[in-house]
Amino acid sequence: MKKILLLPFLCIVALVTAQKFHDLPKISQADFNGDQPSLNPDAPAEILFRSARHIVMTNTGYDYRMESTYITRIRVYNKEKVNDLLNPEIPIYETSGDRQKLTGFSAVTYNLENGKIVTTKVEGDSKYRSKEDKNYVITKFAFPNVKDGSIVEYKYTVYSPERYLWMTPQFMVERELPQRYVEYFLDTPRSLGYNINYKGILVPSIRETAAKDLYGTQYQVYRFAYENVPAYKEEKYVLNNNNYMTSIKAELNSYNIGSEYKSFSMNWNDIRKRLNEDEEFGLQLKKQNLVKNILPEDIKKISNPKERAAAILKFVQRNYTWNKEVSLWTGEGIRNLLNTKIGNSAEINLLLVMLMRDAGLDANPIVGSTVSRGIITGYSPTITQLNYVFASVLMDDVFYYYDGTSKYGKTYELPRRALNETGVLLTDKEAKVVNVYYPGTSKTFLTVDAKLNPDATFSGNFSDHDTKLYAAFNNEEYNNNKEEYQKIYYRDRYKFPITELKTQTLENGDIETGFDFHSDSFVDVIGTKLVFNPLLFLYTKNHDFDQTETRKAPLQFYSASEKVKKVTITLPDGYVFENLPKGKKIKTEDGTIAYSYIPTQEGNTLTVESVLLIGGESFPAEYYQAFKQIFDNITQMEGQVVTAVRK
Repeated sequence: MKKILLLPFLCIVALVTAQKFHDLPKISQADFNGDQPSLNPDAPAEILFRSARHIVMTNTGYDYRMESTYITRIRVYNKEKVNDLLNPEIPIYETSGDRQKLTGFSAVTYNLENGKIVTTKVEGDSKYRSKEDKNYVITKFAFPNVKDGSIVEYKYTVYSPERYLWMTPQFMVERELPQRYVEYFLDTPRSLGYNINYKGILVPSIRETAAKDLYGTQYQVYRFAYENVPAYKEEKYVLNNNNYMTSIKAELNSYNIGSEYKSFSMNWNDIRKRLNEDEEFGLQLKKQNLVKNILPEDIKKISNPKERAAAILKFVQRNYTWNKEVSLWTGEGIRNLLNTKIGNSAEINLLLVMLMRDAGLDANPIVGSTVSRGIITGYSPTITQLNYVFASVLMDDVFYYYDGTSKYGKTYELPRRALNETGVLLTDKEAKVVNVYYPGTSKTFLTVDAKLNPDATFSGNFSDHDTKLYAAFNNEEYNNNKEEYQKIYYRDRYKFPITELKTQTLENGDIETGFDFHSDSFVDVIGTKLVFNPLLFLYTKNHDFDQTETRKAPLQFYSASEKVKKVTITLPDGYVFENLPKGKKIKTEDGTIAYSYIPTQEGNTLTVESVLLIGGESFPAEYYQAFKQIFDNITQMEGQVVTAVRK
């Protein structure tokens, strides 16, 4: 077996040593050949060259800095579909202390006109800086004179002082566009040690990790290049596709300067200790005197711990407002939150921990990463992976989760942004990786009560009722802007006239939207017969499980779910049903996916009820075919029509 494996390995080594890294080639007329990408003919653009080169420089006295040079060159084939590429943004981290510096910026558009390459530069007054938040300034610009067939190119260098050497930004090797050549470099003095965190399945066509004499001293180089990389096709029902794309990020793990050696390699317990000693995290939690007289006594006196914890959560939800800033750190601090009643996510949820401790509960923080940030990886624990914190309480040997940023969350019911597979529980004695998921089943009830009129129109009323996670999310959206919520709700779902559109939050936290309708768009008149689908506007002709390529990522849904459609149709006097739809029940062998379609007739009234159960929040990629088959059946069953005729 070893001999069999050795041969292809030697072939790969030979391939790597035979190929060379590329510098940015000069633009030539050959770059304008063809009217579609060579790798993915349907792509609206193709990346010809993309590079991220990080060089850690040092002066006498070990004064380090990092120079990061980025180059991107793109051939545009369909301008209308790549607007985001034609308006790039360059983020620069700026605080009151050491700042990054943007330099060497240039951006040009190339066009082939009358056999000559015409260059149009982005002028200085065409780019501008925008302060997005207290930490980041974004440089924005737009390419001029872009046409189908143009080539656009921009490059810049970011100088980062020593405090930024902890890691390089995550470099996404794969992109939504095909790429002819893409590379990542890190050159660092051998006195600094870095972990190269590599994620994904893409194998570099050129790779070099070696010690070299560079820039007047000994360096360790990490260089990876890829040629002819196809576009990454995002898959549906994935919380964050970036988790499954090939990427590279370097993180500092040690330094060896003179006779001094220090290792930064950490486990989660090391991170727990650092967080507990940080002024914007652990030291805030130690200021219990700040919350000593905050909770009403009637809450503290609740004997049942679960009810007491639930009451404290409601107290925080009622009295403090999240400012929409996601953070692991408190920033302005707990004292400021108590004074202003407004704070970031860390301030809100660390206050929640403190209040629960004040009420005698065994409460601790759980740190993690938001869904948009990406899952945390256990093989190389770092603080930089973390950007979120919420509360947990241990009761009867079970950890219950709480989040005060959402006005509508309940015990154990975290908002969608926090449902990112795992988190790290921090106690006084240990750090423990825990599963982070949504408990129970979130349900949607779609109910129609309709009457068929003799003039082949339908009139009736409709209600859309959501529970648990769906209710919490929609309640936040609705109460943030009620008019806009209803406008989008109707516009994105229905194409017929409605009246009396109404949304309300129910006492139990559920949300319900309803309306009345009268429409002639649901019935086909064939002679004296009225033909229609008994699900009316709840019938969907197609489903989203239409992927033809092999599934790569798991299927993710935030929460287990149940969707119930129930339509009751009453015929006018003098009409009867000539035919009825057939019922069916299907489910997977393990019962985690189940569907039923049940028609019931009573006189001139027909009720059709369909129920879809997805009994989990995550499924391995191998389940994709089971989902596809079930949804094929759903489309077929719900496509049945009925006929009403006059007696």
